[in-house]
This record gives sequence, structure tokens and C-alpha cells, in this order.
Amino acid sequence: MNTEIIYAIKEKKLIQFDYDGESRTVEPYCYGLTTKGNEVIRAYQVDGYSSSGRMGWKLYDLAKADDIEVSDESFEVRDDYKKGDKGMSTIFYEL
Repeated sequence: MNTEIIYAIKEKKLIQFDYDGESRTVEPYCYGLTTKGNEVIRAYQVDGYSSSGRMGWKLYDLAKADDIEVSDESFEVRDDYKKGDKGMSTIFYEL
């Protein structure tokens, strides 16, 4: 379990990391495990590379994330965030 990610969610701090070799900046909302046991975060991407070319809600497999850093920059909770992420079988922490 990654305590830095839990801290970032709790304190509403942006997270920056490399994902599949490309830089991303996200607002983390939920951290847990998928039904297959993969550690993941549900986050809103605000900057960086996106294969779809869009920012927005995404589920990130942390096995593909490197150099995770918690930013000093805070974010406001988005109105369209829904608790109880259906993509996770176990939730460690969520807003």
C-alpha cells in the first residue's frame, strides 16, 4: 500500500508520474485493487500525455507508473466524482 498516494488523496494534492514512459499529472480520488489484484488509482488527468488526446477520468494501473511524486499544488473536488468506484474490488482510500 502506497502511503504517499493516500496522503495525496486525503490532502487533495496533484500527483505527477510517468505512465508507460509518458508524463502525466492527475487529481487522485480513489486508490485500491481491481478484481484481478492490480493496484490502481481513479484520477482525473489534468496535464501530460494521453493516448486518446483527452484529459479526464481514467483508471491507472500503478504497475505501469514510475517516479510517483506528490505535488504541493492542491485541487478542488469535481462535482462529477462518484464514491465507491466500481472498477475496484477493494478500496484503500477515497475522497
